[in-house]
Amino acid sequence: MPQWLSPDYLISHFGLIGILVIVFAESGLFAFLPGDSLLFTAGLLVANGEYIKQPLWLVCTLIVAAAIIGDQVGYMIGKFFGPKLFNRPQSKLFKRENLDKAHEFMDKHGPKAIVLARFVPIIRTFAPMVAGAGSMKYRTFLTYNVIGGIGWGAGITIAGYWLGQIEFIKTNIEAILVLIVLISLIPVIFEVLKARKEARAGGEAGADEASAPGERRRHAKR
Repeated sequence: MPQWLSPDYLISHFGLIGILVIVFAESGLFAFLPGDSLLFTAGLLVANGEYIKQPLWLVCTLIVAAAIIGDQVGYMIGKFFGPKLFNRPQSKLFKRENLDKAHEFMDKHGPKAIVLARFVPIIRTFAPMVAGAGSMKYRTFLTYNVIGGIGWGAGITIAGYWLGQIEFIKTNIEAILVLIVLISLIPVIFEVLKARKEARAGGEAGADEASAPGERRRHAKR
């Protein structure tokens, strides 16, 4: 991660405003931002009283608001520009195939997918766009958006606040942040491995079907 995107740099230079901007942007505009580690660090620094002087309740309230509003923007982008965004054959992110996979994910997990996506890097950025492009009812989206925003925004910040008061964590903060990032990537790695396994199984099935006519012809000659 570039230094200017590290949680310490962002908070030390921009304080609470920097946190809110990043949370808003990652929730519905730009992926690859340090969401989880940033929130954990924010809670830690609130406990230490360093860089962030506001009380914990106010920091959590503003972070949750930024997360919810960011998702709202993502939903509107998907609703009004979804067909154009996800109908670009040359695009690796916005191609129709990704929209179809997202629909399958939504069908499998239902509206709670909006909550689950909050805790998965990259996916949390595109989930509201997919919900808007997929015509999820706005009231349903709003309900789960609020639940996810509170669980993610306040939950990780509070965890950083309480755990940050433990001496071991305070003295090993960089290792803890790396661990948070790795844990948050586990669902992504799992989905990649699952997709590869399904693709491999599909390829083997296709090969069996392709060889079947030849086998039948050989048996017919016999």
